[in-house]
Amino acid sequence: MSQALLPPAVESPTLVGREAITLPMLFLTVAALGGVRVAQGGSLALVPPSLMSLILATVLVGALVRSRALVPGRIVNDRRRPLENSSGVVVLVTLLAATAQVFTLVTPATGLLAFVFTTFFVLLLWNTLAVQPDRRQLLRSLLVVFGGAFVLKFVVLAALYEPQGGLLRRVMLTLLEGVSLGTLGFVPDGAATGYLAFVTLGLYFVALVMLPGRRT
Repeated sequence: MSQALLPPAVESPTLVGREAITLPMLFLTVAALGGVRVAQGGSLALVPPSLMSLILATVLVGALVRSRALVPGRIVNDRRRPLENSSGVVVLVTLLAATAQVFTLVTPATGLLAFVFTTFFVLLLWNTLAVQPDRRQLLRSLLVVFGGAFVLKFVVLAALYEPQGGLLRRVMLTLLEGVSLGTLGFVPDGAATGYLAFVTLGLYFVALVMLPGRRT
């Protein structure tokens, strides 16, 4: 029987709702919250994803596909109706946007640290594509990497640049003796940005786990 004569694939209502509503809403929420910056003075700013973040996001989506954490053929194929394929395309587009915003969120905006973080992400993704981990290994690796970047930016560096910082600031200044903080070029955000970043990363990983991957 030819492929054209095959009946449309039937998905359960749960999977349809996840693809059409839950995943796009989660990724759009991540993309929106990931761009919010609350300055120490309380002012709000919206930061779009950088070009480098879009490139990194594209590579990471490719890694998700290679690890079978995401199988595009399950949400876009010629056995599905046009509306169903449109829903699948929305999932892919919002995934890319959310991933780019996550990279922007956990990377310092300017200075030497921005270069260091970006270089680290490039090397990590390059290695990931070469190793080809499975779904579980990739998600675990991303949790460690993004979690570590979050702690470094919003906990360690925030404490280092806090004028009235405590023990952590003194320890870091001792370790960085002879290095000017101005040289690093880091501009800390307000504490509220850190809390928003924590929620954003949590929602992002929930969405990654829910992606339509390899059938078990």
